[in-house]
Amino acid sequence: MPLYHKLGKIPPKRHTQFRKADGTLYSEQLFGTIGFDGMYSNLYHEHRPTQVVKIKDQYSVAPKIAKANNLQSYRFRGFQVKPENDYLNSRKVVLTNSDCNIILAAPKESLRAYFYKNTDADELIFIHKGSGTLRTFMGNLEFGYGDYLLVPRGMIYQIDFDTEDNRLFIVESYRPIYTPKRYRNWFGQLLEHSPFCERDIRKPEKLETFNEKGEFLMKVKKQDKIIEMVYATHPFDVVGYDGYNYPYAFSIHDFEPITGRIHQPPPVHQTFETDAFVVCSFVPRIYDYHPDSIPAPYNHSNIDSDEVLYYVDGDFMSRNDIDAGHISLHPAGIPHGPHPGATERSIGQVKTDELAVMVDTFKPLKVTEDALKIADDTYYQSWLE
Repeated sequence: MPLYHKLGKIPPKRHTQFRKADGTLYSEQLFGTIGFDGMYSNLYHEHRPTQVVKIKDQYSVAPKIAKANNLQSYRFRGFQVKPENDYLNSRKVVLTNSDCNIILAAPKESLRAYFYKNTDADELIFIHKGSGTLRTFMGNLEFGYGDYLLVPRGMIYQIDFDTEDNRLFIVESYRPIYTPKRYRNWFGQLLEHSPFCERDIRKPEKLETFNEKGEFLMKVKKQDKIIEMVYATHPFDVVGYDGYNYPYAFSIHDFEPITGRIHQPPPVHQTFETDAFVVCSFVPRIYDYHPDSIPAPYNHSNIDSDEVLYYVDGDFMSRNDIDAGHISLHPAGIPHGPHPGATERSIGQVKTDELAVMVDTFKPLKVTEDALKIADDTYYQSWLE
C-alpha cells in the first residue's frame, strides 16, 4: 500500500549519524522490496540486527500434494481443521501452486515463545474468529473479526490472541500484495470510485522497543523449510522508522460494495491484487435493481483461473448446503454457477447479508492431503437436477 508512515524517533535525514544519549550510534536498516526498486522503510535499531548466535534445527513444512492436476470442484469444511496449540503447527496448507499457499489455521495459544519471519512470502491473514494484537518490530496492530492483516515478507512478528477460539484464513503469497492499480491515481492516492480509502487503512501503533541482550529464538521460513535461529538481541529493538513498507490492517466491514441495475461481475469486489492472483471481498449489499434482474450469478467458466471462495458468514444465496468456514474450489476450464433452485430463489430478493473472501489464481491449484481430510468428495455432483 503506497502510503507514507512514520513512527518513533528518526533523524532528519536518512543514512546520516543518529546517536543515542550516550553518544553511540543507532543501527540503521533498509527494509526494502524488489531490490532497491520497490517499497521500503528505514528502521533504526538499538543494536545491529545482524547478530546471529547459532543456527539450530531446520525442518520441512512443504505441503503434501494429493492431486497435482485437479479438475474436480470441491467443497472443504474448514472448521473441521482441528485446533492446535502452536501457531505455526496449526497452519494447514489446503491449496497451493508456485505463486501462493492457501492456509487454514486454528491456533489456541498466542505466539510468544519465539519470533516468526517469513522471508519468501507476504502473508494476508483474514481473521474469521478471534481477536488480539499483531506485534511486530514496526509496531502493533489490534485485530478482530473480519480484519485482513497484511504482513510483508521479512516482517518479524508475534501474535497475542485474546481467547483459544481462533480461526484464520491465510494467503501466503510469493508475489507482492498490493491494493488494485485501478483504484489508484498516478500519485498512488485511492480514487473516488475505490470501494475503500486511506482512512480505512489501519497503520501500526505503539512501537515496542526492547533494549535487551540474550538468546532470542526466531523461526524463519525459507523455501518450505523452517530454520531455527538464535539472535543475540531482542528483535523488537526498533526506536523509529519511516517509509512505505510496513504491516497494516483493513476490515472487510469497511469495504463499500459496488452495485448496479444488473448483476455485477466479480472484479467489483476486488480488494487486493498481485500479478499472479486477486483477492475479493463479498459483503452485505443491495441486490441488482433492474425490474427483471436475476441477482444470482450467471453460469461462467473460469478459463484462466482457479476460483476459491471462503465463506465467512450470512446467507450464501447462490449455493446450497454451504456454511461458515466452508471453502469451494472451482478449477479453471470447468463451468460453474448457481446451484439448482438458486436462480429462481434469488428473483425478487432485495439484499444479501453474505460475507466471503474469494481468491482467483492464474495458475492451477494443487489439492493437498490436508485438504482431502476435510473434503466433500461429491460436491462436483451438486449441480445435478
